[in-house]
Amino acid sequence: MAVVLAIFGSSLLLIPLIGGEFMPHLDEGALWVRATTPYTISFEEASKLSPQIRNILMSFPQVTTVANELGRPDDGTDPTGFFNNEFYVGLKPYSDRSWKGGTKPKLIEEVQKKLASFPGVIFNYTQPAEDAVDEAETGLKSALAVKIFGHDLATLEQKAFQTKNILSKIPGIAGITVVRELGQPSLTITPDRAKLARFGLNVSDVNTLVETAMGGTAATQVIQGERQFDLIVRMQEPYRSDENAIRNMLIATADGQYLPLSQFCDIRVENGASFIYRESNSRYIGVQFSVEGRDLASAVGEARRKVDAAVKLPIGYKFDWGGEYKEYLASQEQMKIILPLTVLLILLILFALYGNLKFPLIIFLSVLVTEPVGGLLALYLTRTNFSVSSMLGFVALMGVAVQTSVILYSFINKLRLEGRDIPTATLEASMLRLRPIMMTALVACFGLLPAAMSTGIGSDSQKPFAIVIVAGLASRLLLSIFLSPVLYALVARDGDTLQV
Repeated sequence: MAVVLAIFGSSLLLIPLIGGEFMPHLDEGALWVRATTPYTISFEEASKLSPQIRNILMSFPQVTTVANELGRPDDGTDPTGFFNNEFYVGLKPYSDRSWKGGTKPKLIEEVQKKLASFPGVIFNYTQPAEDAVDEAETGLKSALAVKIFGHDLATLEQKAFQTKNILSKIPGIAGITVVRELGQPSLTITPDRAKLARFGLNVSDVNTLVETAMGGTAATQVIQGERQFDLIVRMQEPYRSDENAIRNMLIATADGQYLPLSQFCDIRVENGASFIYRESNSRYIGVQFSVEGRDLASAVGEARRKVDAAVKLPIGYKFDWGGEYKEYLASQEQMKIILPLTVLLILLILFALYGNLKFPLIIFLSVLVTEPVGGLLALYLTRTNFSVSSMLGFVALMGVAVQTSVILYSFINKLRLEGRDIPTATLEASMLRLRPIMMTALVACFGLLPAAMSTGIGSDSQKPFAIVIVAGLASRLLLSIFLSPVLYALVARDGDTLQV
């Protein structure tokens, strides 16, 4: 027991060395490349970039096909602009000779070197399905994002760039971009009430003039058969698309004069909003980023601590760390409920089986100190992070591990009912039940071994689950062979209720 407890205690020291994430990233065997150009780019200029980028992507021997989407979809479900250019890049199987031992991250690095020749264009790399999931989780174009909620766009942008500077200094944080909301030129017309009053005009007179000249006003209605629609009157294009023309628009005063609009208003071009993102009835700005070469939990955890300490938000503003990290935190909370319920259910089933709590408790103790050893060691050696997949592996492993003890203890009780004393029954059962115990553990172990060792496309999500079960069953088998009989011999008494 001392040896097993020492081994168990040593395995717990590995927990801080194992990272955490929500789910392993599934390799889809394809790339999704997003090119983000300046927000004010026209369709004509943006469409010139598409064939150039496609040609560069097709120049790589690993690529099979390239297709791109420019702007927003026809159904209007994605309110983006011509600055957003997305490329689907199909890849050959990794076994193909064109890879020559290369990897997907290395291909992305080589692609970025060539695409860096486009100044002012930000390139982001993900996968087709992953991109859709990320956008659904964060509302932005990345798997991870910190959102800053508040009402003033200028303040939000200032805090976003402060946050970006902090994130850029944290190891493992990469691909940091601020979702630009300001940057679109806007013509602002501010009426001067004092000047308007001297000429007998109201602010509403200016608003009516600007609304009619720029947007148009319904002058009458036109009826064509059964159709009826407004006839809109507004200024011709040359007189509403130029700043000087707008300044010189004439407004009639109360005494019959016609004076230019600039005489009554302060007219200037300002830095306006091109996009305003909203969520939960509040404006927000997003800082997108990704985690590379480090586990999600430690990287974002460090980022949260440093950002909270360095970036002070005004009253009414708040941070929200969303995307995959929020799902990771939610899964942790769910596991805090699932694991105790699993343990309680196992104890109730074992109590119903043996008619007392003594044997269920020692079964659970033996499972607790033997099962995690192999799982934790395997996660550490394979550099696999804690995730929903691996945690479910520990939960599933608990059921199989309990079964091996039930096989032994039920047979000991059977021998005791036949008249053998506790030491004799324990020794004989340990020898006679060794083969069934090994068969129970090794069938599940070898059955999941291919999944634990697989490296093909689509294997990423199941691999942590299989690794935990295979390694956990191995440690459980090796340690419980010696521990379980000892535990039984320590707690068994002649007056025990014996059920099998």
